[in-house]
Amino acid sequence: MVEQVREYLKQHQDRFVSELIELLKIPSVSADSTLKSETRRGAEFVLKQMEAAGLDSRMVETAGHPIVYGSWKKAPEKPTVLVYGHYDVQPPDPLDQWTTPPFEPDIRDGHIYARGATDDKGQMYTHIKSVEAWMKTHGELPVNVVFVIEGEEEVGSDNLDRFLEENKDLVACDIAVISDTSQYAPGIPAITYGLRGILACEVIVRGPKQDLHSGVFGGAVTNPGNGLAKMIAALHDDQGRVQIPGFYDGVIELTQEERDQFAALPFDEAKFMSSLGVNAVAGEAGFTTLERRWARPTCDVNGMISGYTGEGPKTIVPAQARVKLTCRLVPDQDPKALTKALEQFLRDQLPTGLTMEFIDFHGCRGLVFDFNSPYMAAARTAIEQAFGAAPVMIREGGSIPVVETFKTMVGVETLLLGWGQNTDNLHSPNERFSLESFRQGTLASALLWQELSEIQV
Repeated sequence: MVEQVREYLKQHQDRFVSELIELLKIPSVSADSTLKSETRRGAEFVLKQMEAAGLDSRMVETAGHPIVYGSWKKAPEKPTVLVYGHYDVQPPDPLDQWTTPPFEPDIRDGHIYARGATDDKGQMYTHIKSVEAWMKTHGELPVNVVFVIEGEEEVGSDNLDRFLEENKDLVACDIAVISDTSQYAPGIPAITYGLRGILACEVIVRGPKQDLHSGVFGGAVTNPGNGLAKMIAALHDDQGRVQIPGFYDGVIELTQEERDQFAALPFDEAKFMSSLGVNAVAGEAGFTTLERRWARPTCDVNGMISGYTGEGPKTIVPAQARVKLTCRLVPDQDPKALTKALEQFLRDQLPTGLTMEFIDFHGCRGLVFDFNSPYMAAARTAIEQAFGAAPVMIREGGSIPVVETFKTMVGVETLLLGWGQNTDNLHSPNERFSLESFRQGTLASALLWQELSEIQV
């Protein structure tokens, strides 16, 4: 059965690439209201391709951009797999840093260059084409599938939760699949089994009612810039440990097996530093760089401003200072509890003479999945057959809120199967996707349906 699917994929690969090029030409930038019709055109393209693949598909209108829903549920007593992806893309700015225009896909050095090539049009499209291969060769799939492809991932997925809540019967499944992560490195495929969570906030510290002359008033009133700097400095000790009370409560420590797995991965720290333009690594003492990036919680300044920042001097005591902060969280830290703890900690550090405003943006939990589950085993087998190498098991330092949503609202875990590379310039100029990875990812997806069908539900 699988050999027919393999042959179909091989014969039609050039067409798949041509179709992907057409999808990448569509400037479906969800954040740009002037491109609303183009974003909808992206949804219409996905709908057409899902219908052509043999899925029962429709467009679901939302308060924002539509969700494209598709399903095939004719495999009794077999698992149901929910495939999630998104057809919207990041804005292409800055345009002058693109070698070729972002919505004029260009193939060079074995890659296709365009905005959305890897995040997430190219990766998402592999699953539609793998379904097509099964349906055209066998008239059926080995498993049941549900597709939920949204158009608001890059702007916060505001309408996805409502859709999932109102359509629990439509999205009921045994496992979710998302291809919006990366391989570990070229030639080293990966399954991501853990993600960090996040909390995000802004803090505004205010002093005098207006900027003051530093010669006249300096030393007589509390400087908000000085005060905020002191508050931020108090967040860490000299070992890189976050000082917020209770910050490490609930942290699930890495097992020795996990630490051994990370240590066995090829990682050149000198090359890592060189690629970032830094002369040293830093962070919480007692952990390796990979452990800090993937499995330890952090607290970071994302932006900080106070007073005059133009050319030349301006001798003032600023009226206010502000900072944007995020904490990356690991299982089982509670973002709501830690947001309150962070606010209280900063208020406790607030110097006399200043007031503080705390703005809570959002948060989500970190997640870790059992990498010995039968679903993980099925994914490992499919990937090894498609890529010619066994996938390594990794965590990611970033957050994918929809994964927590699937856990809490749908009640399922997620297979995070990334076909791209971290060097594919996601969210940056010259975004790209390897044509070979596109081919391998499509094959891995097709093989995954067969492997998952062997699981008893």
